Amino acid sequence: MTANPTRPPRALVVLSGLPTHLYRHGWGWVLGHRFLQLTHTGRRSGRTYTTVLEVIRFDSASGEATVMSGFGPGSDWLRNIQANGRAEVSIGRSSFLSTYRVVPIEEAMAVFADYERRNRFAAPVVRLVLSRLLGWRYDGSESARRRAAEQLPSVAFRPS
Repeated sequence: MTANPTRPPRALVVLSGLPTHLYRHGWGWVLGHRFLQLTHTGRRSGRTYTTVLEVIRFDSASGEATVMSGFGPGSDWLRNIQANGRAEVSIGRSSFLSTYRVVPIEEAMAVFADYERRNRFAAPVVRLVLSRLLGWRYDGSESARRRAAEQLPSVAFRPS
């Protein structure tokens, strides 16, 4: 049986459920700036949705938090913010209306290289998860990082 690159690995689903559970019950602040909760409006339905995303860079001076769209440019949360131009972010002990920008490829590569350096002990897990999400073996090389940045857009949120 081959892996479906659009379906997340089961372990990722289980692990990603913990931050969602914490945010849902008002305990998201314990995650500090490691995860954020994005509240966005459906582009067609007009309904309000929340998505918890891992932060790969947080700039405390500007309040900008960068995330990677693990399921690519077709992720619903990404398509919703692109259609509506706004979202609310909860991170640490703060919540704010945000503006966003899609991070250019070169900057995204540098952000992710820094993320890998800061999380070097988790590198084997990160590479395994990325390989599953990408549908090809991510080895942490510069060329693999570029290919990943092209396939999985990074988005930066900051207070508006």
